[in-house]
Amino acid sequence: MKKLTLLLFICLAQGAAALFSQRSVVLIIADDLSPDYLGFYPDHGDTVAVPNIRALLKKGVLFHQFTANPYCSATRSTLFTGRYAFRTGIGAVVAAGSGQMDSSEFTLPQRIRNAKPGIGRAQIGKWHLNNPMPQSNLKMPNFFGYEHYEGPFIGQLNSYTNWTKNTNGVNSTVTTYATTEQVNNAISWLRTQGKKPVFLWLAFNAPHSPYHLPPAGLHSYTTLSGTAQDIKARPKSYFKAMIQAMDHEIGRLMDTLRSMNRLDSTDFIFIGDNGNTKQTAQTADTSRVKGSIYEYGIHVPLIISGPSVRQPGRTSDALVQSVDLFETIPGLLGLNDKLPAGLTTDGRSLWPIISAAKDSIRPWAFSELFQVPAYSGDGKCIKDQSYKLLRFDNGKEEFYHLAKDPGEGKNLLATPLDVTAAKHYQYLCSELESLTGGATTCQSTGVQHTSSQGSLLVYPNPANRVLFVTGSAPGELLHIYDLNGRALLHQPAEMPVDLRACSPGIYLLQVGDKMLRIQVAAD
Repeated sequence: MKKLTLLLFICLAQGAAALFSQRSVVLIIADDLSPDYLGFYPDHGDTVAVPNIRALLKKGVLFHQFTANPYCSATRSTLFTGRYAFRTGIGAVVAAGSGQMDSSEFTLPQRIRNAKPGIGRAQIGKWHLNNPMPQSNLKMPNFFGYEHYEGPFIGQLNSYTNWTKNTNGVNSTVTTYATTEQVNNAISWLRTQGKKPVFLWLAFNAPHSPYHLPPAGLHSYTTLSGTAQDIKARPKSYFKAMIQAMDHEIGRLMDTLRSMNRLDSTDFIFIGDNGNTKQTAQTADTSRVKGSIYEYGIHVPLIISGPSVRQPGRTSDALVQSVDLFETIPGLLGLNDKLPAGLTTDGRSLWPIISAAKDSIRPWAFSELFQVPAYSGDGKCIKDQSYKLLRFDNGKEEFYHLAKDPGEGKNLLATPLDVTAAKHYQYLCSELESLTGGATTCQSTGVQHTSSQGSLLVYPNPANRVLFVTGSAPGELLHIYDLNGRALLHQPAEMPVDLRACSPGIYLLQVGDKMLRIQVAAD
């Protein structure tokens, strides 16, 4: 009896191991999609019916705090390499003069190939990690480890019904609606794979502009005419129709996997790559959307669904970010590999959350933006469960209590920080500088104060590194004097003031006819 029980246990274990080893992963990326169009996210706005995406929730985990980068190429580079954008050099959109994926990078499909060559590897849809010239670049998806690549190499389509598709380095003109063609291509490739496990990266162009009307039958917005005038007048309606068309085609992909008896052995990951644009944003401040490090630019949907999820139907408030999928996907495929020696990666596996073993995997999440040429919004941000610090490349800082102020309406650095907020500021600032290796510019750990005269506001005061001034008139100069009246510094008032050359002590700060006492504190 004992031998029979042992034999049965071994058979069950081997069967479970065999099932796990045969699992596949489909990563689906929606282009320019914030959570607020999806009715299953809290605090959503005007929503669109997405029954097939919603169906993923029953077998999955819905992540409420998933952080990407503000632009598509930067987010895709982090997924592809598990490395932050400042390491890959892709800080915004790949274009002429900007960074692109370097051939020295170690990528997700290469990692899968090295660990288990028998797993099929394909990307269908948008690439946008390299420039299309020189023409040899068109083979980069294959160089980076894909057996098959098929899709638009560039970022934005000029037309959803007349576009250029690259198939393993060869271009052709396609007139099929892009979302439909991409699912057609995905299905065709899956049929070539037989029963072997696969990794499929399905990168839709939708619902990115241009907001072209999808074919009838893919959506329910029957009053849309599709004319340029109507699109301009009602971009959000066309955006919703494109989301609905994408959901319809995702459903067709799922139906195909079901007919192939592959659906129940496939894990799905559904994400957005960055927030909505100004035309489709459901927020009053359209300067804080796609292309910004504010929450509406970097907070995107994430669902992980399938047989690997334990206790499905859950939600998670864990801080997770795009680099983490580089570590998560190999685990879902049953791989236990080692990275190349000396490679620096930044991701952490989401398996502890997927398996319901832990509620969190990291204490903070990070995002960044840098462009060529430089832009005033370029910068980095880091957040924990309650607070968020934004540091722009021009030296300006903003600090928000996200738990109470998710819309980032009140910059806490413009008011006195209480002890709790000051501790969070110091922690996030120190973690940011440890990560990026920048010069130490964190303010003192004590409670920070502001000083003001009329509309002029100076903060923090005392300060030990950087001082900020608001309320000055355009073009006004700032002057700092010691108590003997000796001029120490002159600069435009709107620029951050670098105090590191000043000894600890009391100084006078003048802007126009306003004079304030400031204190430079010791480190």
